[in-house]
Amino acid sequence: MRIVIIGAVAAGTSAATEIRRKNKEAEIIIYEKDKYISYAGCGMPYYISNETESFSSLVPRDAEFFKEKHNIDIYIEHEVKSVNPEDKTLVVKNTSGEFMDRYDKLIIATGASPVKPDLKGADRDNVFLLRNIKDMISIKNYIEEIKPSSTAIVGSGFIGLEMCESFKFLGLDVTIIARSKISKGIDNELSLYIEDHLREKGVNVYTNTKTVEINDQGVVLDKGSLVKADMVLLATGAKPNVTLAKNMGVDIGITGAIKVDKHMKTNIDDVYSCGDCIEMYSFINGAPLYRPLGSTANKTGTIAGSNVIGTKEEFKGILGTAIYRVFDLTVGMTGFSEEEAIKHGYNVVTITDIRANKPEYMGGKPIIIKALAEKETGRLLGAQMVGYEGVDRRLDVFVTASTLNAKAEDLMHLDLAYAPPYSTPRDPLYYTGVKLKAKL
Repeated sequence: MRIVIIGAVAAGTSAATEIRRKNKEAEIIIYEKDKYISYAGCGMPYYISNETESFSSLVPRDAEFFKEKHNIDIYIEHEVKSVNPEDKTLVVKNTSGEFMDRYDKLIIATGASPVKPDLKGADRDNVFLLRNIKDMISIKNYIEEIKPSSTAIVGSGFIGLEMCESFKFLGLDVTIIARSKISKGIDNELSLYIEDHLREKGVNVYTNTKTVEINDQGVVLDKGSLVKADMVLLATGAKPNVTLAKNMGVDIGITGAIKVDKHMKTNIDDVYSCGDCIEMYSFINGAPLYRPLGSTANKTGTIAGSNVIGTKEEFKGILGTAIYRVFDLTVGMTGFSEEEAIKHGYNVVTITDIRANKPEYMGGKPIIIKALAEKETGRLLGAQMVGYEGVDRRLDVFVTASTLNAKAEDLMHLDLAYAPPYSTPRDPLYYTGVKLKAKL
């Protein structure tokens, strides 16, 4: 069996190694249009800031590694231009020209690209995107060679906020410009807290502001003001790479990503898809979602690889769990926000509570938790957390409870670990359960 995979970053290589674990005989070929493969994209902001100085730790494997360890053939700088599913052929372009290949099974793992807003001046030499290793190297080289003193970040999602920290660590004057609020997926109460924290760290913050132009002085805003900046980062989100799939007749979902079933199969026989190019669905209610996250890309890649060779594994959906650092503050979220839950038709109850992560005498610091549950059933629907310590632990507990369809009251009965260096006798999540139950 000849299995061809398009894309060799997280999902594609996860699919390939899963196939090899379960089938020693299959012929596995991966075509990757870029130079770098299987890299840790989520670590790029920390390499730019020099928090991690090891390039090889971000790009730990090359094509030779996969060939020697897994007998997987990866061809870099090979772009699949078209696929004919009727005769199972594909046209591939490399530096020497084009050639044709064939497959028995095909996995599309084409990933996502950064959204580039339609702005005058967006193509200037000092304007950057950050999605891949090439982007990362360009930003790092520009800072080291040109030595800018200021930067403007357009967009306030994960990448924008993480790069705020990275640029500030490098001594740049940083301005972040958000079209609505800081961190769009976070409800207002916590968004304002993050905004205040950014200001405390010396970041200039503009919210509810539209960028209209980038010129030789900086960024022009819709309110008529100019943000002076020596360099600009556009961080306005990501979009799935679906052109190839669409051209070969693969169904595209309502989110604009490739539509797959729970086995990662598309509407075309013997064609699967995984990673940041696919439409996922909510674990809570099955609604279509597009959340391009590295953790989910790896998971869907493994599931696609398993199903390609006939070992049935199902994708159960996602809660959309995410976590990121904003200087010394940690921000986490899972499930629906209040706004999202209402859009999905839920009658919700919400609480916002502030508790110390451990006793004051042990240096406890506050964690803000906003949680919501369905009023009729008490089922947990989502949570958002902001704090200095212990957010990751509480978030993962909430994720586990939600995955098991827990109700608000169940948070009160969790036998969580306690010792003064780590927590309080009654954990912040205990009080989350108490307060939610009281409102049901």
